[in-house]
Amino acid sequence: MSIDHGSAPTLEKVAELAGVSRSTVSRVVNASPRVKPEVIRAVNDAIQKLGYVPNRAARTLASRRTQAIALVIPENTARFFADPFFASVIQGVAFRLAQTDYTLTLLIAAEGDPGKTRRYLQGGNVDGMLVLSHHNDDASYVDLAGRLPVVFGGRPMSRESENVHVVDVDNIDAASRATRHLIERGRTRIAHITGRRDMAAGIDRLTGWRRALDEAGLPAELVEDGDFTPEGGAAAMRRLLDRGEPIDAVFAASDQMAFGALNLLRERGMRVPDDVAVIGFDNNSYAISSRPELTTVEQPSIEFGTAMAEALVRLIDGEEVDTLTLLPTRLVQRAST
Repeated sequence: MSIDHGSAPTLEKVAELAGVSRSTVSRVVNASPRVKPEVIRAVNDAIQKLGYVPNRAARTLASRRTQAIALVIPENTARFFADPFFASVIQGVAFRLAQTDYTLTLLIAAEGDPGKTRRYLQGGNVDGMLVLSHHNDDASYVDLAGRLPVVFGGRPMSRESENVHVVDVDNIDAASRATRHLIERGRTRIAHITGRRDMAAGIDRLTGWRRALDEAGLPAELVEDGDFTPEGGAAAMRRLLDRGEPIDAVFAASDQMAFGALNLLRERGMRVPDDVAVIGFDNNSYAISSRPELTTVEQPSIEFGTAMAEALVRLIDGEEVDTLTLLPTRLVQRAST
């Protein structure tokens, strides 16, 4: 075999040195999973010997790929930076994409105004997108699922589509287990502070709370709407107490709201858990910084992001991917119950 080392290394020269076809080298360079390990080693050895550097621009033109993935979060910036769930999910996404050539583009889209973001996504700037914190009025992101690979973090409430792939937890079951935990501790007047009702997580956690109370023959009337923020949790707790009805436990649909509710109870001179037990959802920094620390439902937020990115990478590569990936939750018991 004669290799000309006097000119710039090319894909063809790598293929000749490795003893494989040009298309095989291309698959190795693009991190395709359909190449045997021994072939990958041979190609990488040839790349190192020749000092070959892949031409990203040429690869993009040839494959019509941008090697970019968008993570779309339809929230305002204040909510985005205040919620530790987003940071953990992004960490999981970044961890998975670090094993690929994809770069991550973060798009914080204003609620109810996805037009600018949609135009960017439709403009051929990304190979696929991840959507996190989907609201009922964000139907355009579901519509885009027919035009490029899309994975949702959490079930979208807009119309169903065969192109929609979702990574989620079973929010109904998790909320039911949290409520049963309170029932098993003798609580009979269990209130619920909901998440936003334009989001599937808010609706499903409300459904799970009601299901557990119905099964136990307990009233499911003590409900106030929240918004997944500490301020919203405190305001909802205030409204519950101002009703003047007895309450001995609260299940809040997020740790942030549980944190706010617990602080309001303290302001009113009520002891947690002696007078009112409190349980949240997420198991984030709010759960361990509250006093007392919160019993909560843990959803694996880092794994959430990793699973979303894994599903999207596989979709872009043309692989079959389950339309629903459910991750496990667990109850973490602390001093608030």
